[in-house]
Amino acid sequence: MLRTLAVATISAAFLIGAPVRADINAAFGNTVLSRYSDGGWVKHWFNPDGTYIAQFSDGRRLSARWSVRGERVCLTHIRPNMLIPRFCTDMIDADVGETWQSRDPLGRRVNNVLIAGRS
Repeated sequence: MLRTLAVATISAAFLIGAPVRADINAAFGNTVLSRYSDGGWVKHWFNPDGTYIAQFSDGRRLSARWSVRGERVCLTHIRPNMLIPRFCTDMIDADVGETWQSRDPLGRRVNNVLIAGRS
């Protein structure tokens, strides 16, 4: 069974859960999709070279650099510039197809799903 890592980003989901030793390499090539109750969504992609991209349903894009700090993944060099220069969150281990709820940086609830591949 494919295991992969679901992580949160500055632009969408705070993935809060019990810390699990996860392998960041498993996240490469997959998509975290965060859905809002109003129908909006954000797709999150992590690349082996340390880059991160988010695509919003309204067409906006966000980019950043990611790094692992212990059991957390952190985003820096966020573009366009956000109110906070750095964001860190716990890494969560999830199976492809698994769903979970979390909150975005504004406290809004989001439903997340881990999708195989880059969609």
